[in-house]
Amino acid sequence: MNDLSNASLTEHQTSFSCKPIPSLAFYTLLPLFFIGLFVSIFILVVVHNAAFFLSFLLLSALVASFLAWNAINWRHHNRSAFMFFLNSFPDSDLRLAREGQLVKVTGVASCGNLSLETSYERVGRCIYASTLLYEYGQFGLKPVNVKRSCFQWNLAYCERFSTDFYITDRKSGIRAMVKAGSGCKVIPLITDSKLVTTTKQCRVLSPHLTNWLRERNLCADARLLRLEEGKATP
Repeated sequence: MNDLSNASLTEHQTSFSCKPIPSLAFYTLLPLFFIGLFVSIFILVVVHNAAFFLSFLLLSALVASFLAWNAINWRHHNRSAFMFFLNSFPDSDLRLAREGQLVKVTGVASCGNLSLETSYERVGRCIYASTLLYEYGQFGLKPVNVKRSCFQWNLAYCERFSTDFYITDRKSGIRAMVKAGSGCKVIPLITDSKLVTTTKQCRVLSPHLTNWLRERNLCADARLLRLEEGKATP
């Protein structure tokens, strides 16, 4: 079994240390926006000229669109680039592959000697399982030493595991073992599904979520939480 939890936390910390929009730029643009808004409204009321106000709205929309595009592109850049790299390889036939050749194999996967079980939903016979717990705008969770912010979801806890599995080549029908267990470098491209999202009105967490948190020595107080889980099953 391959524990990918630390790698996920390192990736998360790196993503927050290299933000798409520097904090200095955000704190500079926000006051400028309000100043421009007040000035444009003042000119509109006193001079009765809407040209400056409309120009300000257009400029603000362009800046907001650029920031949103930059944030979205930054979030998906690494995965999109890697998927483009994978898709550049045609599906290979294992009968024609040479020793040491890099090949792309697609087919039906099956469990090896060891299978995994997801942490929260308890789904068995998985070759990959991940459970991620995010907390919104809170400080002090000890399992992960990351920089906190009051305006974003922070990764508070992570479980990610992969194990060796078999894959049957679609073209040749050859069954090959994929080494994804202990000591192997694995890049999971599986999207995690949202299972639990608490709200501000939530006073008490569900018994199942409370037990799950306590089993991992996490705070079980009611707060804004989001739990995601991903899995790969044959």
